Amino acid sequence: MELPLHCKLFLDVHLIPDSADVISAVEFSQSGEFLATGDKGGRVVIFQREPQGEYNVYSTFQSHEPEFDYLKSLEIEEKINKIRWLPQLNSAHFLLTTNDKTIKLWKVSERDKRPEGYNLKDEEGRMKDISKITSLQVPVLRPMDLLVEASLRRVFANAHAYHINSISINSDCETYLSADDLRINLWNLDITDRSFNIVDLKPENMEELSEVITVAEFHPHHCHLMAFSSSTGTTRLCDMRSRALCDQHAKLFEEAVDPANRSFFSEIISSVSDVKFSHSGRYLLTRDYLSAKVWDLNMENKPIETYQVHDYLRSKLCTLYESDCIFDKFECAWNGTDSVIMTGAYNNFFRMFDRASRRDVTLEASREVCKRRAVLRPRRVCVGRKKRESDVSVDSLDFRKKILHTAWHPTDNIIAIAASNNLYIFQDRKYFDFHSLATL
Repeated sequence: MELPLHCKLFLDVHLIPDSADVISAVEFSQSGEFLATGDKGGRVVIFQREPQGEYNVYSTFQSHEPEFDYLKSLEIEEKINKIRWLPQLNSAHFLLTTNDKTIKLWKVSERDKRPEGYNLKDEEGRMKDISKITSLQVPVLRPMDLLVEASLRRVFANAHAYHINSISINSDCETYLSADDLRINLWNLDITDRSFNIVDLKPENMEELSEVITVAEFHPHHCHLMAFSSSTGTTRLCDMRSRALCDQHAKLFEEAVDPANRSFFSEIISSVSDVKFSHSGRYLLTRDYLSAKVWDLNMENKPIETYQVHDYLRSKLCTLYESDCIFDKFECAWNGTDSVIMTGAYNNFFRMFDRASRRDVTLEASREVCKRRAVLRPRRVCVGRKKRESDVSVDSLDFRKKILHTAWHPTDNIIAIAASNNLYIFQDRKYFDFHSLATL
């Protein structure tokens, strides 16, 4: 079994990665021409797809700097939590980036000409002595080497008391939402000094706190619909047409837990770490610690599909709890046709599930697969004895190597995988053929 996928690897030069270089966000633009990554050092790197299909570095800029909240005596990390692209309306590109407290709107544009022949300024930009100007001239544009500029256009700050975990652009292209542990705010892209609080889970007595918001997302087509998930494993769909303040949900997606299977870890592993609407807008994809679930918006009581990502870890939950790995937040993604879903796992493995055939495959992001003419071969994790030499024992998994951030090109068969300070881009001319794979 093998998948003929071409891989390109972008990595830091250090063999031991600096924590600031660890990738913390990955996002394709709506067209898929650009791919943006953010890291723990507050940097954003944008890749552009070349005519031959490969992605290369297009622009790099510092989005956030470390700050200090003097009122709370807390350090605010520069780490980029999320990146979201705005739909392209002209030749420039706009994207939102956020750390724990501050959201910024950036404009990325190209410049290949420079103006020359100013009347009041010399070639170095200094003001001329007006008394020495004897004639007027018409400024002209001269060709220059292509320059990509990233300029800060808006700063949305001071609206969250807790760490921002998600941002989402509305389909109206005028508003967006930002969510922290207890509140969700609605912003206008042109107004930076105020936002509207649409969800507030903060109780009067914090000792009564029973859940926190983990992620929020706008519907891809209906600007009045948004969904948010919580640490209790529930996902709420809110309709802002019925209530501007979404203190009551329109629908609640929750799967009942069998009391016989309940344990100390049940609530922790049921916490939803990511939620994504399908491109069609009919389905919701949620990811908890052990599984990925697909929900039909018309059926609330149970998911229509459940995929076990790494069920073999159930016997190791105690160890994962002691190492804090059980609190890792894995992202998930749809392919362009909503027929395949993808999410990450440990040991630099990532998983793909074909919804039609219910086949699945485990793949590994490693430097070996990026060698010339290398083939991406499926991997298998075994609980007991190895059946094949290529099998990986569950006891030998490296939990320090984890795929938390993944993204799928909106239309083509291209995926981006972040593994520590490495970015892997896999691409092929056709979609993954799960039907040609033998049962793992």
